[in-house]
Amino acid sequence: MAEQNKPGGGSSPSATGMGLRAPIGRVAAPLRDQVLEVVREAILDFRLRPGQRLIERELMEQLSVSRATVREVLAQLASEGLVTNIPQRGAIVSVLTTDEAADIYEMRVALEALAVRRFVERATEEHMARLRAAFDQLEALKDGGSGEELAQLIAKDEFYKALFEGAASPPLTQMLGSLQGRLRRLRWTSLSAPGRLERTIAEMRILVEAIEERDVSRAMAASDIHVRNAAAIALARMAEADGTADGAGEAQGGA
Repeated sequence: MAEQNKPGGGSSPSATGMGLRAPIGRVAAPLRDQVLEVVREAILDFRLRPGQRLIERELMEQLSVSRATVREVLAQLASEGLVTNIPQRGAIVSVLTTDEAADIYEMRVALEALAVRRFVERATEEHMARLRAAFDQLEALKDGGSGEELAQLIAKDEFYKALFEGAASPPLTQMLGSLQGRLRRLRWTSLSAPGRLERTIAEMRILVEAIEERDVSRAMAASDIHVRNAAAIALARMAEADGTADGAGEAQGGA
């Protein structure tokens, strides 16, 4: 099938149900990168749900691209842990197990503690101002009520983007970046817990204030507490959904 890089193409009903924008428009980025961004965004925003099949033909029709492009995109998303290829079935949106999520959170504890340390050591005043602005944006959403989960996720993305840029460590940013897609999906899980955002904001306020005071020890401790509380609530809810909850680890915090 020839590549089409023009707006206005049609899509089948089943393709439309996959929740993708269609087709890819004419912009500066290479076509493959455009398709990658569209499909990745649909997964991270839960328009493509965990376990949902990603049918090549439907993706080709909706996005007006070739099979080769679709396969390249699915291979990249598989390397990011967002897509799983199952023999005889094809690609699906990855489903995280509780054990996998626990390991990801343990990695996050260590990596974000280092990011906080490097931010305190290296961040400029401009970085500090951007981090505070990102936190203020998140705090402004605390009274948004139900239906604001996506806006909260986006605000948290901006906070961590500011944190990682201020840390000024390309290797660290690369490693954390490889986890962000899966972490965003875990944050969505924890956002459904009662009182989730209020606790998250309280924990992050302590973190931001310690960073602004350039108190490395207190900032790293605040990061540790926040991530472990996020893990507790997300893992508890995953275990409950799987019917494997054993009462261990009450939900303590936010995402």
